[in-house]
Amino acid sequence: MTRALQIALAISIVGVLFSGTLAYREVCGSGTQGCTVAGGPGTLFGLPVCVYGLVMYLLLTAVAAFGLASGEPKG
Repeated sequence: MTRALQIALAISIVGVLFSGTLAYREVCGSGTQGCTVAGGPGTLFGLPVCVYGLVMYLLLTAVAAFGLASGEPKG
């Protein structure tokens, strides 16, 4: 179980970095590009879809880290 949590934590950290980069570029804009138009293509409820991916990966990171920190017996 511990090994599975370690793998999930590693994958979720990579996901946070990747989706965080995408979300930053979409929300803050890069160069002369502005924000994605609310309700435009690539948005869901007015936010870029990568923001929801970032939230999902942050939750997965927290759950995996909590699971590893809880001190459950190895098995």
